[in-house]
Amino acid sequence: MDSKKKRPLIVLTGPTAAGKTSLSLGLAAAVGGEIISADSMQVYRGMDIGSAKIKKEEMRGIPHHLLDILDPSEDFDIVRFQALAKEAMAGIYERGHIPILTGGTGFYIQAVTRDIDFSPSHKDGSLRESIAEKARDQEEGFLHRWLAQVDPQSAELIHENNEKRIIRALEFYYENGYPISEHNAREKEKESPYNLAYFALTVERELLYRRIDERVDKMMEEGLLEEVRSLKARGCRRGMVSMQGLGYKEMLDYLDGCYSLEEAVRVLKRDTRHFAKRQMTWFNREKDICWLKKEEFDFDEEKILGYMLDVLREKDIYR
Repeated sequence: MDSKKKRPLIVLTGPTAAGKTSLSLGLAAAVGGEIISADSMQVYRGMDIGSAKIKKEEMRGIPHHLLDILDPSEDFDIVRFQALAKEAMAGIYERGHIPILTGGTGFYIQAVTRDIDFSPSHKDGSLRESIAEKARDQEEGFLHRWLAQVDPQSAELIHENNEKRIIRALEFYYENGYPISEHNAREKEKESPYNLAYFALTVERELLYRRIDERVDKMMEEGLLEEVRSLKARGCRRGMVSMQGLGYKEMLDYLDGCYSLEEAVRVLKRDTRHFAKRQMTWFNREKDICWLKKEEFDFDEEKILGYMLDVLREKDIYR
């Protein structure tokens, strides 16, 4: 490869339950790629069903990265993800392969594609702890309302239950004197250091929501409740980063007596649909994205893959 050329990077994203996993395997096989998971829950060992983690036997021999690398008791954030993803990419390039970043966590993907700089925060932890302490005895939603006052743009993008990201945004604001949304907007406008092909797979909303409901039902049949019960027995609790993921917090609420099982499943389906809607909002704001609407390809994965390969040829990523 010409050293003056940017290295290739393929992104395959889209809302949850759109069908990214199957397409990513076909894509990786076609281009000589290795897959990097852009998911905040699949990094954790023992969290397989709720995170919809691909099984070893389903990988078709394609190398996968950032799966099963942490214990559920460990913290995981975007800074750590970026470092691990870049480390994985370095190895993939050394092997002469193409990294394929696959998943639905938009900010994680942007952290890599735009090489976002997270250095402005001092990150000594004292301010973070002070913010968390102020919220300790307050009513639910206090932190999110606080964030909405100082950084309404971030508050719009961050779910009110995502306490870790809310505290991170507040910490940034008080350490640097301006909102993290402003910093991220500047970083987002940076030119990507990669020869980037950014695909987003989706289906029309009614079908997507039906697929989400079916996926939740399947997770319950496969043993999601038992998975969470096992994690709880190992000491996992609601405040952990790992337990804030969809499926885990709802099942914990059931096990803690907050909901009936029927209500926990209903809340999980509702919140997953809301999450998919927020994902679409995020991806619609991304520039240079190539939408793959499954209905426009007659739901034929081979047609979608063929189109993607044509795009990659135009970008001189694949020949």
